[in-house]
Amino acid sequence: MSEPHSHSHLWPGVPLALGSAALFGATPPLSKLLLDGVNPFMLAGLLYLGAGLGLALYRLLRGRQAAAGEAQLTAGDIPWLTLAIGMGGIIAPVLLMFGLTLNTASSSALLLNLEGLATMTIAWLVYRENVDRRLLFGAFAILAGAVLLSWQGDGIAFNRGALLVAGACVAWGLDNNFTRRISATDPVVIAMLKGLVAGVINVGLALAGGASFPPASIVAATAAVGFFGIGVSLVMFIVALRHLGTARTGAYYSLAPFIGALLAIAILGDAVTLKLAVAGLLMGIGLWLHLSERHEHEHEHEELEHEHSHVHDEHHEHHHDEPVSEPHSHWHRHAPMRHRHPHYPDLHHRHGHG
Repeated sequence: MSEPHSHSHLWPGVPLALGSAALFGATPPLSKLLLDGVNPFMLAGLLYLGAGLGLALYRLLRGRQAAAGEAQLTAGDIPWLTLAIGMGGIIAPVLLMFGLTLNTASSSALLLNLEGLATMTIAWLVYRENVDRRLLFGAFAILAGAVLLSWQGDGIAFNRGALLVAGACVAWGLDNNFTRRISATDPVVIAMLKGLVAGVINVGLALAGGASFPPASIVAATAAVGFFGIGVSLVMFIVALRHLGTARTGAYYSLAPFIGALLAIAILGDAVTLKLAVAGLLMGIGLWLHLSERHEHEHEHEELEHEHSHVHDEHHEHHHDEPVSEPHSHWHRHAPMRHRHPHYPDLHHRHGHG
């Protein structure tokens, strides 16, 4: 049976993923303006603390309204959240910082593009997320553009530093896939906890290494950058995971370096180069391949019970005894159904393919 969809399958996942990449891409040039030459652990810690504290304030101000609109973390979610925070907020930054001390900046910049590849590979091979040729070609075009953007003519140095940077990328790839497992729950709470834990640990490492806090005005400005560039960006990334799955969200997120380069031109006065133009063309091709992807086939939904934020659509046709606002969250049951429409591997379409 075929049913009409009330909105495009691109909405809201693709705009959220691109918005997340834009905010994160803006963070490096803005951070460079604020904290050039400051201890890297202190920089990371202040950015993450700004994200965590800002989201905590937002959550506090919204109170019950926020709780009603989103599913809350349960005891079963804590292991996945702990793994995500451990990998993305603790292990990855530490591996990266030590790797940077043993490796050249140009080689490290190239290697950091492995995060998107690691995210997609883990989603494909471990979690069996559907990845077709169009998605692969698009992702590799975006990756090629990011590699070209990072290229400084020196190549990759294969040393212990390079292994540590590559390990950081794998850790972030695992973080993205672990976060997908809990993406149905409140994204503000997930991002808040990630920011607070990673912020405290990185500031602690900086202080233990002899670093000191910059002036209060710089701390406040950096926290504001962290709130938007890491906190709000991460919230958008988590919601995008619900709608697109990990591989596609990670691929869109790989556009962040190009967005950062464009902002560096506008803010820092960097030169427009042929390398930037070619990288932009490659990323544009990859973006077009992803936006024009249309994964559609007849598929069957098995009976399912879960909780997440939703509106009443073709996948949510249950009734309420009293009027409710949308979106809202509560435990609900999906009856078995079979139909055909364009879809991504979202919360309701994580089926296998022959």
